[in-house]
Amino acid sequence: MSDFQKATKRMSVSSGESVRILRELQELSQNELAWLANIPQSTISAIENDRVNLGIERAKSLARALRCHPAVLVFPGWDVKSENAA
Repeated sequence: MSDFQKATKRMSVSSGESVRILRELQELSQNELAWLANIPQSTISAIENDRVNLGIERAKSLARALRCHPAVLVFPGWDVKSENAA
């Protein structure tokens, strides 16, 4: 069991906020991200404003476009710490 890592919540960030933060850090517009992820710009806006759930398939598409792991979008604000370090 010592090989497992314990996840702890570091901050409160929604999935939509994490999409917006990563998009802005990469200096992409919503239209550019929509094109890269093959998701309508209106859906990107709704995700970023937490009006639409991210969902697994959208998370995968956005993660590919934003060059990150889908878990970064689905579980924002979580940090994985080694069980031995705790």
